[in-house]
Amino acid sequence: ETWPENAEFVMATKKTAPSKKRVLLVDDDLELAQTYKELIEAHGYHVSTAPNGVLAIKHFLNHHLDAIVCDLKMPELEGDMFYAAVARIQPGLHKRFIFITGVADDPTFEVFIAKVKSPVLRKPVPIKKLLAEIKRVAGRAS
Repeated sequence: ETWPENAEFVMATKKTAPSKKRVLLVDDDLELAQTYKELIEAHGYHVSTAPNGVLAIKHFLNHHLDAIVCDLKMPELEGDMFYAAVARIQPGLHKRFIFITGVADDPTFEVFIAKVKSPVLRKPVPIKKLLAEIKRVAGRAS
């Protein structure tokens, strides 16, 4: 088997082509997650989704992530506990969180929101605001 004449060019192009920033979207509202996924991907990001923190942990252990968009209130493992797990397992990645929530006034999360340095956006989140936060947070990953 022989290499095509342009094999070196193709290999060099693949190595130097910029890869898309990777975003993990964690939300148990599957319809909303799918909508956000499509809108974020339309702006050049690679987006994976997880319906809860347990599956999100499995995902982040096997993939490089530039940003994590995470709901606070979810079944199985809520956003604050997922954040704590990420901070323990992979220090530094917790700086790439963006929280989205419809229950920010819940006393359960008030203390967490007050101490966490990640942005917390209220649902319904305007897509322009979400994209601006993703760009800012993912920019730290470079």
